[in-house]
Amino acid sequence: MKFSKYKIAEEIKKSLEELGFAKPTDIQYKAIPSIMKGEDVLAIAQTGTGKTGAFAIPIIDHLFANPKETKNGLIRCLVMVPTRELAIQITEVFDLIARYTTVEILCTFGGVDQAPQIEQLKNGVDVLISTPGRMFDLRSQGHINLKEVEILVLDEADHMLALGFIKDIRDVVLRMPKKYQTLFFSATINEEIKDLAYSLVKNPIRIQLSPKDPVSKNVEHHVAFIEMDDKRFFLERIIKEHEPPGP
Repeated sequence: MKFSKYKIAEEIKKSLEELGFAKPTDIQYKAIPSIMKGEDVLAIAQTGTGKTGAFAIPIIDHLFANPKETKNGLIRCLVMVPTRELAIQITEVFDLIARYTTVEILCTFGGVDQAPQIEQLKNGVDVLISTPGRMFDLRSQGHINLKEVEILVLDEADHMLALGFIKDIRDVVLRMPKKYQTLFFSATINEEIKDLAYSLVKNPIRIQLSPKDPVSKNVEHHVAFIEMDDKRFFLERIIKEHEPPGP
């Protein structure tokens, strides 16, 4: 099924078409419908499977289709990631997919001046992509309000656990509204990760991809290098679809 057939905003379809994203990867095909239904998702998927698009596409579509006023540090979607580099990478993907929409996206992380981040937070944002440390610093200063978060995304949860962020994650949950959607993505699964996941998600749809086949066989997978903030990092993109034989 091509993205052109999905019930998502035409503005998003336009972005995906220009990026060369014609057909979803396996993780996108399996996760997007459940996320669009508002279900919690527990996904075990390696880097390179297109997992960022799997949650970015339905999140942007939901926020764009259901606009709400954001102000005084209010955010509608919180994406927590373990590292600055991943925060930048995910923000790049969100920005590309959302560029023809009105969805406001902000990336925050430590090691840089927080003043520009605070200035943007004054009006509130639809999507906040952040490392735990900077997010908690800004929240403790009163610049972030989690009371109206609709969607919580934990990406590379196994890395966050390894880095000792489990207490931060649980502290976030305590400050969230009673009802919200949780999307839990991890490259690996063990008992500790499983315990954390099932303490956060409610009746989740579980998706697990084989590491031996991380990318759909119908796509050609490339890596583009992006220069940003004096660091080089990988932004994995699917830039050319190979149509399977058909009538």
